[in-house]
Amino acid sequence: MRRIMMKSKIHRATVTAASVDYEGSVTIDRELMYAVDILPHEQVHVLDISNGARLITYAIPGNSGEVCINGAAAKMVDVGDIVIIISYAELAPGEVEGFHPAIARVDASNRIISLKGPEKSQKGRLEPAHNPSHVTKRKD
Repeated sequence: MRRIMMKSKIHRATVTAASVDYEGSVTIDRELMYAVDILPHEQVHVLDISNGARLITYAIPGNSGEVCINGAAAKMVDVGDIVIIISYAELAPGEVEGFHPAIARVDASNRIISLKGPEKSQKGRLEPAHNPSHVTKRKD
C-alpha cells in the first residue's frame, strides 16, 4: 500500500498579494520553494489560518518575500492572511521509514526563521537567488 505523506511545508506565510486576473496558481518566493523542495508547477495545498479556507493549486517561483494567490483562488484570501503551504508525495512502504518532510517556518516578511527536514542536497532543483545567511537549521 502506498501512502500520501507531507513532503514540504511553509508554515505561517503572509499573503502579500491576491490577483484575480492572473490565470491561476500561487506565486511563492523562490528561496522558500527551494528550501522545502517545491518545484515550479508542483501541486500545493494552501490552508488559510486567518479564515479557514483550503485550496489546491500549483506553485510558481516569485520574488523575495512574495506569496501571491492568483486566479479564482484570490477570492478566498485577503492580503495579510496567514497561510500554510503544503505539498505531498506518494511513498512506497519502503520509503516511509525514515522519511522526513522539509518544513520552513517564516516570519511576517516570509523570511525563513527555521528550517528542518531532509539534509540531502537539492542541486539541480529550483536554484535560489542567493544562499540566505539568516536561515537556522534545526535538528530533531
